[in-house]
This record gives sequence, C-alpha cells and structure tokens, in this order.
Amino acid sequence: MNKGGGEAMWALGLMSGTSLDGIDAALVRTDGRRIEGFGVAATFPYADGVREGLRRLLGRRPAEVAESGAIINDMTRAHVAAVRELLKIADLPPGEVGVIGFHGHTVLHEPAERRTIQVGDAALLAAETGIRVIADLRAADVAAGGEGAPFAPLFHRAMAVGLAKPLAVLNLGGVGNVTWISPDDAVIAFDTGPANAPLNDWVGRHTGRAMDENGQLARAGTVDQARLEAMLANPYFNRPPPKSLDREDFTAAPADGLSLEDGAATLTAFTAAAVAAQVRLLPEPPARWLVTGGGRHNPVLMAELRRRLGAPVEPVEAVGWHGDALEAQAFGFLAVRSLSGLPLSLPSTTGVGEPTSGGVLFQP
Repeated sequence: MNKGGGEAMWALGLMSGTSLDGIDAALVRTDGRRIEGFGVAATFPYADGVREGLRRLLGRRPAEVAESGAIINDMTRAHVAAVRELLKIADLPPGEVGVIGFHGHTVLHEPAERRTIQVGDAALLAAETGIRVIADLRAADVAAGGEGAPFAPLFHRAMAVGLAKPLAVLNLGGVGNVTWISPDDAVIAFDTGPANAPLNDWVGRHTGRAMDENGQLARAGTVDQARLEAMLANPYFNRPPPKSLDREDFTAAPADGLSLEDGAATLTAFTAAAVAAQVRLLPEPPARWLVTGGGRHNPVLMAELRRRLGAPVEPVEAVGWHGDALEAQAFGFLAVRSLSGLPLSLPSTTGVGEPTSGGVLFQP
C-alpha cells in the first residue's frame, strides 16, 4: 500500500452500531484526505432473528464467537442485501465502487487485553458483491496498544473544514463519544459514557419497544438525583482521555426499582451529565456541539445537553451533514485511507503510540 493517497473513488461504508437497530449504508467520494461528495445513504433494519442472534453474542469470549458461524453468516448476508439495495437506489453499478468499508458488529471490546472483535465475514461480502472489502479496521490499533475507539475522528476533522472551532462532534449511538477539534485542526477523542444503549434496554425490557420515542417516557418521569450522583461517581469519568468503552460497561441496572418513566428520565439525564462532567478534560470548552447518532432525535436528551453544557448544541444537520449516515460514511472514508496506508487513528484519538493505519483487504 502506498502512503501518499490516491485518486478519489466511490467508497461504500457499512456500520452496524451498538444500538443493534440495523445496518447504516452510505456512499462517499474521497481520496482518503478530502471529501469530494456524497451519494445516497439508507438504513436497513435487521430482521428480528439477526438482531437477537447478535445480541446473544455480546460479551462472548473469542472461542464462543468462533462457534457462531450461522449468526455471522446471517448478519453478513444482511449486509450483502444492504449493499445491493443501496447500489440499486443509487443506480450505481458495483464496478463503479472502489471499496467497501465493512465495520462489522462489535461483540467484544477489551482494549486493555488488546482485543476487539467485530464479527462479519468480509470474504463472503467481497465474493457476493464483487467489490473489494476493507474490514478489521480497529484491530491494528488495539494490537498496537490503542483503545480502538472512537474511530471516526479523522473523518469528523475532514468534514469540519471551514467550520468555526474549537468544535465538538458528539456521537450518541449505543455508547457516546466526542471528537474535539481545535482551531489548528488538532483532534482529541474519547468515549463519554453510555448513550442510547441503557435507555433502549430499559424501555425494551418494560415495554417491548425499541426506544423512548421522542423522549416521551423521560419527559413524564422524574430524575432520581441520588442514583444519578451515584452513577456519576464511576471512576471512568475521571480517567484522562483517550479512553473507550464496551457497550456492556454501562447498563440499565442502576435504574432497577424505579418506575418506567423515572428510570427513563434518570438514564437520559445520566447520558447528558456524563458528557458535561468531562468537558474539563478538553483543552478548552467547545464553542459549539454538533450531535450525531440516534440520540439527537430525542428532544429530552438534547434539552438536557443544552442545559448542562452551556453552549450551542445542535444536530449535525444544522451544518448540512447527514446524521443517520455519518458513521457509515466514516468507514467508507477510512477504507480509502486504509488502501493508501494512511493513519486511521492517532495518539490523541485512541492512545496508540504513533499514527496507525489498519484494515485487512479482501478481494472479490
């Protein structure tokens, strides 16, 4: 692989997030340094069986994951279908796509053990789509001592060209993470704590629904301040960045015993308070927060963030970005960087010792 970057190409990014809702797929045109444009993007929900199969893999040991071929095959074939459908929508033949950035689904993230597992059969994806695939994008960073997350900060920096800084891009998926960008484009990033995962699990356990739609439950509840303060006492929030989390590091358990509504209110407040508690870890407070991920659709969570951060907090659509596609676009961008041997992570984003490339190439 060369180190200098190449010509711009269409890349198709695929992201299966910790919220387990489905596959985000998006087209981005890039040379791995600059972003020249975007194509269509879409989300393809998982069938219930695939979602539950992936849920059963969360936190499993490597040997157990290796024995889960049927689940991984089903999940990969869902990605194949997503690629085909997206290209159909885009009216773009597979031969026009230079690479697929295949994140897979994280089932275990233990950077202290130099281990991160994103399941998915990249060889099958390449064979079925006829497009080369870059996968295992986080593994080299973790093997070199990095946290392996967050992994979109270099894409955020490329997207933020021309925006006023210092700027924070806050991603509220299953886990929360922030990218802080300085006026001279230095980048710091870390996982802030839980985002939607504990709340979604709480709502799912009590109602069978996937989420607190429009924050209705949280709005009807009252925050349990004592429990909130106990949750904020977690030593993670005092650790200096870079740092990262597994989806299972924060759960809905602290809300046990509360009513449905009070639990939702308390877990929602915890997500916002965890972000606010760590602003002091940044070189200077952001002048603006741009929020991506599913959490930006929750008006109660967004209001909590505005109240606690004391700065403008807006969905990324305020600057013309496509929040539902952003992570998928990021992995398309990173796949092109991988082809050119460019860094995917930095000491200031994952704690890796030096700027590190990564990814494994699978030919069709």
